[in-house]
Amino acid sequence: MLASLILGSPLTPLEHGLRHVLDWLHSTVGLPWAWSIVALTVIVRTLLVPLTVRQIHSMQSLQRHAPQMKEIQKKYKSDKQKQNEELMKFYKENRINPAASCLPMLAQFPVFIALYYVLRAFSKNPPSGDLSFLHFIPSIAAHTTSQWGGFVLLVVYVASQMASTLYMSATVDKMQRTIFMIMPLVFVFVIARFPAGLVLYWCTTNLWTVGQGLITRRLVPKTPAPSLTERRSSRTPPKEVAKAEEEAEAVPAPRPVPQQPPRKVRRKKKAGRR
Repeated sequence: MLASLILGSPLTPLEHGLRHVLDWLHSTVGLPWAWSIVALTVIVRTLLVPLTVRQIHSMQSLQRHAPQMKEIQKKYKSDKQKQNEELMKFYKENRINPAASCLPMLAQFPVFIALYYVLRAFSKNPPSGDLSFLHFIPSIAAHTTSQWGGFVLLVVYVASQMASTLYMSATVDKMQRTIFMIMPLVFVFVIARFPAGLVLYWCTTNLWTVGQGLITRRLVPKTPAPSLTERRSSRTPPKEVAKAEEEAEAVPAPRPVPQQPPRKVRRKKKAGRR
């Protein structure tokens, strides 16, 4: 009840807007209610393309400056406060916004809550039309685990969430990436109590993120590998390597000594015995 008073009032206009869009997709376009949710997801992600572009640019910038950031973390490893100050200073100097990678998800959160209220109204007053999806989910307004097809939808949710995490967490360390991979397995027990249409919305947006990651990886040029002359031993200082190379170039190569043919020794014939 308290959550309804806190979240319901500010999100009421958004809830009415989503209901009108779903009604238009169902009545005018002629889509079933479940496919209307899929179309609504595509519309929302299309409107969030500017934030997605900022997210991609932020991830690319983090990848380019990852070596410098690791050096700062290694330098101030014992002083976390100083490390955070230097990292924030580094972000400001290089115009990096680490929070930009979370903007599309944060922008979708109000839509997620508003759609929950729309589907809850569907369960109380079902609209005209079929609420099933692909003939294995009887109703998108019912709880996901109340129908056998909902378990298939939960499997798709976990798989798509893990796949989207792989593409959107390329700049985090292994520990954080492991946590992000485990989170869908933990939240699946919470998602299971949501309406099936809400899980369908989240699966669609995860698949959109996976497709976006595939396109981004094709468009972003790969970092060229260092040439053989740039590769140096980790134990040899760069100055000594350069000095050794200069000395090797300054010393002229020895000239080859021509080889003479071997001399033929003539043997004297011994006088025959009488």
